Amino acid sequence: MPTNINPLNISDFPKAILHIDADCFFASCHIALEPKLRGKPVITGKERGIASSMSYEAKASGVKRGMVLSQIKKICPGAVILNSDYENYSLFSMRMFDIVRHYTPQVEEYSIDECFADLTGLQRPLNACYENIARRIKHNIESDLGITVSAGLAPTKVLAKVGSKWQKPSGFTAIPANTAHLFLAKTRLAGIWGIGPATSEYLCKCGLKTALELAQKNEEWVKNRLTKPHYEIWQELRGTNVYPVICQTKNDYRSISKTKTFLPASGDRGFVFAQLSKNIENACIKARRHHLAAKRFIFFIKNQQFACRGTEIKLPTEISTPSELIGLAQQKFNRIWQNGQKYRATGAILADLVHCQAKQMDLFGDSSNAIRSARIFEKVDEACAKFGKHAVFLGSSFAAIAGNGRNGIKNAPRAKNLFARNNSNPHFNIPLLGSVK
Repeated sequence: MPTNINPLNISDFPKAILHIDADCFFASCHIALEPKLRGKPVITGKERGIASSMSYEAKASGVKRGMVLSQIKKICPGAVILNSDYENYSLFSMRMFDIVRHYTPQVEEYSIDECFADLTGLQRPLNACYENIARRIKHNIESDLGITVSAGLAPTKVLAKVGSKWQKPSGFTAIPANTAHLFLAKTRLAGIWGIGPATSEYLCKCGLKTALELAQKNEEWVKNRLTKPHYEIWQELRGTNVYPVICQTKNDYRSISKTKTFLPASGDRGFVFAQLSKNIENACIKARRHHLAAKRFIFFIKNQQFACRGTEIKLPTEISTPSELIGLAQQKFNRIWQNGQKYRATGAILADLVHCQAKQMDLFGDSSNAIRSARIFEKVDEACAKFGKHAVFLGSSFAAIAGNGRNGIKNAPRAKNLFARNNSNPHFNIPLLGSVK
């Protein structure tokens, strides 16, 4: 059996793909903003009642994602449990990607805390080898943002993902094509990006245990036993670049959902509906940004016991403006509302999305009203682009946007400045752009 699965690759990096993965991202953002938390078991998710992210100190104490707070306090009495702050996570994410884009425009934002970057061809312009370029990017992110990231450099995206997992936290692993077999021999099948538990179990039944054993199978064996996505993973494991780094922003969706957990839970019908109204406004903002409209509308509320009650509405025409959807939600809200219950979350889903098309005038003026509403929200979008998200909002959302600050907590840090959103953040010392060093 050959030990090298890439015997035909002359270059160590026929393509140079970098994968950046932030370590304990949500918890790390809080630690970066409050250095006194460094070294402590920090956990986010207080508003949900369960752990959503935790620092390595908390993980060492046995805290796991999804664990309820009462259990966390028993096994980790010194835990610092914080409310999530998704606006700041978004800011850190945006600025992390900005730093990577200082080096290459070919950046794929894979999730809020990870990205791929294509460094191919940058050795001469940047006067450095691929490994040094990757290390420089990693260093800039960590020094400028105060968080740590793990990075993998390899000829393919799948191998780069193997590298970024290799030495967590704050690790860097380069996997040249001619040494990939050494890493794959130590990587379990379940540790490969794109291979889920069911496929991993099936491959184990076929006698395979490591990623190398899969990579060394011949093409006929793979095609006869696995699906096309797994055949592509097999190619990537062998050093063949199949998955390109996709730089385009996603602009097509089958559905758009917006949910919000608020603290404390509330039995105030008006306040809970205001949270739902805000969800609807946020979903419609995203739909209009991508020139989409919904043919189906779903909304729900979630109580303290995590039980959801909701309803689905089939729309008479494609809709992308919130005023119409909020009116429909008001008609149905009493059917799902239960007096005496306290609610902790609301959600709105726009489904069966289609691209907006010009509406023809009709005899009774419904289309005319829709066109007028669309024009109004064009102006609303222009105002929000200039002054910040929710600079203009519907009265039905007032209690959620203006009345209770962030996460329903009065006097929250930015409650007094409704217009300071993603364009600027004077309250926290997060650099707008990372510096290239």
